[in-house]
Amino acid sequence: MSINVVILAAGQGKRMHSELPKVLHPLAGRPLLAHVVATARTLKPARICIVYGHGGARVPDALRADDLVFVKQQPQLGTGHALRQALHHLDPRKKTLVLYGDVPLITAQTLTALTAGKGERLKILTAELDDPHGYGRIVRNVRRAITAIVEEKEATAKERRIREINTGIMLLPGKRLAGWLAQISNRNTQREYYLTDVVALALKDKVEVESCMPGNNWEILGVNSKQQLAELERIYQAQTAMRLLQAGITLADPARIDVRGELRCGHDVRIDVNCVFEGVVEIGDGAEIGANCVIRNTKIGAATLVAPFSMIDEAVVGRNCRVGPFARIRPGTRLARDVHIGNFVEVKASTVGAGSKANHLAYVGDTSVGRNVNIGAGTITCNYDGANKHRTVIEDNVHIGSDTQLVAPVTVGAGATIGAGATITKDVPPGVLAYTDMKQVVKRGWKRPAKAVKGKK
Repeated sequence: MSINVVILAAGQGKRMHSELPKVLHPLAGRPLLAHVVATARTLKPARICIVYGHGGARVPDALRADDLVFVKQQPQLGTGHALRQALHHLDPRKKTLVLYGDVPLITAQTLTALTAGKGERLKILTAELDDPHGYGRIVRNVRRAITAIVEEKEATAKERRIREINTGIMLLPGKRLAGWLAQISNRNTQREYYLTDVVALALKDKVEVESCMPGNNWEILGVNSKQQLAELERIYQAQTAMRLLQAGITLADPARIDVRGELRCGHDVRIDVNCVFEGVVEIGDGAEIGANCVIRNTKIGAATLVAPFSMIDEAVVGRNCRVGPFARIRPGTRLARDVHIGNFVEVKASTVGAGSKANHLAYVGDTSVGRNVNIGAGTITCNYDGANKHRTVIEDNVHIGSDTQLVAPVTVGAGATIGAGATITKDVPPGVLAYTDMKQVVKRGWKRPAKAVKGKK
């Protein structure tokens, strides 16, 4: 049976010391709230409603999607008041799951357990913490039945010693929800409408109150400061590294990898330390990623080596390629199989054919490079005239000598050779030798200028 999901995301987050709404701060490259939404979607709910407030339209603008409904809470008068704003968007025939936009690590497995079962019940996700400071406490009677949730600021000294806490995540019976929310009072020290007050109302209506615990306590951790955000980042990355290891990926150090998106790896992939993967990255069988690489939205073929300190962004790298060290592959680049892109080589919006090489100190931009081309050190494609980009075409089996400038638009025909130091401004026919005919000048008896000695004229 499908459910309603309401994500409370209206808080300001004063301790973040930022103008950015708290739920939009990034964890693993995505807003905190985006993680919660992604997990909620795995439950296939009838409706996902997000209650926002602080930051105005920045929250809905950042996550707008056809399956999301956004409701503004203004002013923010507590969690009960927040849920009340979403009521008219919810199907009263379905149970409502309440989540929080600043609790990003909650797992689908835990929520599936919480939402399992039939019947009219109030289910609360609780956890036992060594240090329960700051959380509402779960109060039980001698039969271990839940009798109340007491917020810490309202709790007695005895209640504060309770280690079982309320995570805030709960499943509410749809038919009772509107009536319960209408009865919640703000007669407390904070003058807020606490959602936790529905427990007393449920017991009054003889509705069973149950609890469920998460698979791991880190799932229920929230973010209220940059320190907590950093702590959750490391937890997230540690869990990601563990999944990669379990899938057979070799990580030189599981504590030194950052995945800010989705990393898909084949068999026998090796990843060295301090690599960052952003967006969707696919790495083929037997590929190796050297230390300190940044790879974003890229597909890397099998048996390819990406040497240390290389950056690859929105590109496709073929099988058995060699990239780097210190190479930069920019968006729109496609490397065929057996391509070598060496140290301090930059390739942008170009295709490079199978077996071609640019091993040192080159810039290849807006270029179509054929098969088995050798691009010498210091070569650049001059693709920008100050206003427009132009394209260079280098056909198969071309040899380009060092320190060559190819001034686009220009085509170098198949099998041609370009002599070192040439400036090519016109098309080169296939199979010819092209070079710039400049004579070397030698001046005998010439003396290099000497630096003036201080104090002497």
